Amino acid sequence: MAGSSATMPEAGKKAPAFALPSAAGDTVRLSAFKGQPVAVYFYPKDDTPGCTIEAKGFQALLGEFEKAGAIVIGISADGTASHCKFADKYGLAFHLLSDENHAVAEKYGVWIEKNRYGRKYWGIQRATFLVDAAGKLARVWPKAKPDGHAEDVLEAVKAL
Repeated sequence: MAGSSATMPEAGKKAPAFALPSAAGDTVRLSAFKGQPVAVYFYPKDDTPGCTIEAKGFQALLGEFEKAGAIVIGISADGTASHCKFADKYGLAFHLLSDENHAVAEKYGVWIEKNRYGRKYWGIQRATFLVDAAGKLARVWPKAKPDGHAEDVLEAVKAL
């Protein structure tokens, strides 16, 4: 499997555009949210321990994100059927987008080679990008930790 040569975009740069299928069955475009902040978080896999902690964290604070005028979007390489099960199981009411060919993950520099127990493979690095109302990256968390991360992102949204 070929890897990504893209580097992670930095704060202050224009957020890479995307249009991906959602668990709801529609196509979600980043450009549709111009004029409001968007928290775009990349995660490795649906219904795994760390990804579940992170998703439940965003869900628990979703009302606060909405009150601040922000959108939450989770992206992984899982298919929409997997996203539907994940969303239903944990009551996730924000966008879960499917990047099965990892083109968007590559644009954001989060498609990386991983090494687990000596086995090398390609996958998504957990990272979050806060896009401001003008479509620029206001903040980047290159190696987000699942627990408490949603709180950090919410604080950054409120500071915009």
